Amino acid sequence: MAKQFSRIGKEIAIAVKKGGPDANNNPMLRRVMQNAKSVNMPKDRVEAAIKNALGKDTSNYEEVLYEGYAPHGIALLVVTATDNTTRTVANVRSHFNKGGGALGNSGSVGFLFKHCGVFKLKPEGVNMDDMELELIDFGLEEVGEDSEGNIIIRCGFTDFGNMQKALEEKGITPISSELEWIPLNTVEISEAQCEDVFKLIERLEQDDDVQHVFHNMA
Repeated sequence: MAKQFSRIGKEIAIAVKKGGPDANNNPMLRRVMQNAKSVNMPKDRVEAAIKNALGKDTSNYEEVLYEGYAPHGIALLVVTATDNTTRTVANVRSHFNKGGGALGNSGSVGFLFKHCGVFKLKPEGVNMDDMELELIDFGLEEVGEDSEGNIIIRCGFTDFGNMQKALEEKGITPISSELEWIPLNTVEISEAQCEDVFKLIERLEQDDDVQHVFHNMA
């Protein structure tokens, strides 16, 4: 929970720096505030994070993407939010090395993934067939369900804003909305090999600067 609150706090800081503190005029901030609600982040903590982002002495976070390989040829994309890229790249490289992987150059594995907008919606009152027809003009690429029965819709990265606006105009408030890196193809490895990869992913996710880790394991 503390890690999730920290991650969202940094995302709020980035959103406020880019688009201002008014969520009505800042789609990026609205997205992050929705996600804060989905993990039960208290409203006063959200408001404090917005206020802190406006302060002169606060850290200027930027999002930086690192690419590399885990053991057994599994590709990893590591999304970070950092106020010190020198520290972050050193830590990320150390995690890869100690976890039996290798940090690569920019572009080394990114081509194996597609940058997508992913929205999670409550199924109540939603007709999936009708919604699919209504949203296809706004960049909808895929509709499905998760293991909990929630509706998952995906669009391309460049259509994220259009999709967010379309859902808002239809009065649909997502449970969460994220920008994710989806593998174009997945790699089959053994259960024991998976454990090696997950140890590295866990190591990366425990780093304070790391926001998300994406992989192409089946």
